[in-house]
Amino acid sequence: MSVKIPSSFTFGVGVDVDLDGDLNVSIPTSYRIDIPTDFSVAVKELAPIEIKPIDLSLRLKEIPSVRAHLPLNYKVGFNLLGREIACIHLCGQGMVVTEPYAPYPCEPRPVRRGATEPQSPDPVG
Repeated sequence: MSVKIPSSFTFGVGVDVDLDGDLNVSIPTSYRIDIPTDFSVAVKELAPIEIKPIDLSLRLKEIPSVRAHLPLNYKVGFNLLGREIACIHLCGQGMVVTEPYAPYPCEPRPVRRGATEPQSPDPVG
């Protein structure tokens, strides 16, 4: 489907003026409006696209205190020609605990470099 757009339009206006006297008034009775049909769009200048790297950093300030339980089930045994001769099952529960370090009274206190006597640990909590 195509539509043709005309390149010019003609409008007609009829005016009947009856004046008594000689005024020499001339009123145009037809008008012509020209509308161009050849439009064009062009890019004169294209700015360069610049991609800058993003600086993103993520850090963990402190390890959260977590108590995680791990179920364990080990099987240790001897096989001969695909037959089990002897085995032992070890099962139970393992645990991972993350908490701030505080030495027990029976543990030696840490010595910092350059210090002559042991330092007392910082109280936690």
